[in-house]
Amino acid sequence: MDILTQLNRAMAYIEAHIDDDLALADVSSVTAYSPYHFGRLFYYIAGMSLSEYIRKRKLSLAAMKLQNGSDKVIVLAVLYGYDSADSFTRAFVKQHGVTPSNARHSGVNFTIFPPLTFQIKIQGVQAMNWRIEEREAFEVFGIERIFGNDETSKVPSFWDECHQNGSYEKLFDAAGGVRKPNEHGYPLEDGSCVIRAVCGYSEPGDDTFPYMICALKKSDSKTDGFKVAQIPKTTWAVFRSDKTDHIGLEIPKLFNRAYSEWLPSSGYDKAIGPDIEVYYATPDGKHFEEVWIPVKKRQDD
Repeated sequence: MDILTQLNRAMAYIEAHIDDDLALADVSSVTAYSPYHFGRLFYYIAGMSLSEYIRKRKLSLAAMKLQNGSDKVIVLAVLYGYDSADSFTRAFVKQHGVTPSNARHSGVNFTIFPPLTFQIKIQGVQAMNWRIEEREAFEVFGIERIFGNDETSKVPSFWDECHQNGSYEKLFDAAGGVRKPNEHGYPLEDGSCVIRAVCGYSEPGDDTFPYMICALKKSDSKTDGFKVAQIPKTTWAVFRSDKTDHIGLEIPKLFNRAYSEWLPSSGYDKAIGPDIEVYYATPDGKHFEEVWIPVKKRQDD
């Protein structure tokens, strides 16, 4: 199945089981993806986590039931997976701006999220800079953090934390990085920064994924105290941003366009394996970024 067929099959599964206690593993089971890879795929294409989408769908249906029926608030709270009427009410107010009790009144406006349907997004305005590369296996080492599948937005704070507590600089030195007089590091020969990042390099849990701020492991790398991960031989789809004045801002956009625009119509499928972030510095003080996504040629059904 192509990626759009799998996504739409997953959405149909959600609608058929919307009254159940749906987990990421349940939804991904009707696709060819692991829970982690499906969750990541959904996040970048839909712009929200799967759990957020399911929550919004349940609260949308709850609003319709309150408006059109006589269901008690506690009954709906239990039906849609809330521990109490109070927790249901807080979530309901956050989405709709009114309490469940007031939702029964005529003329009340709701924020309804209809079921998602995925189609190929046609974008002819901005060209994509991409290439396919084959790479042998290699190793990375660095600072690891385990995130919940709903915590992708917390990754930038992890980078800030590592800069503030000195662990980023420790990793840079352990990787053999050379500093300029202003404390910024010289890039490698290809212009890439010594420090990069890798995500999903080990078997994640159903609700978590590993993320590492890392460097390439070489024979003289000082890896004591750092996490070491093996990156297998892979075919990579590599997406490059335009040059900008600030580093680190283009990665989410690249992932979003790669997943939502390129994958559905590329003839490739997302393969099992890690995603990589690479950062570059240019002689004129600019920056650009790349994301590396493991792919495989799509097989005809």
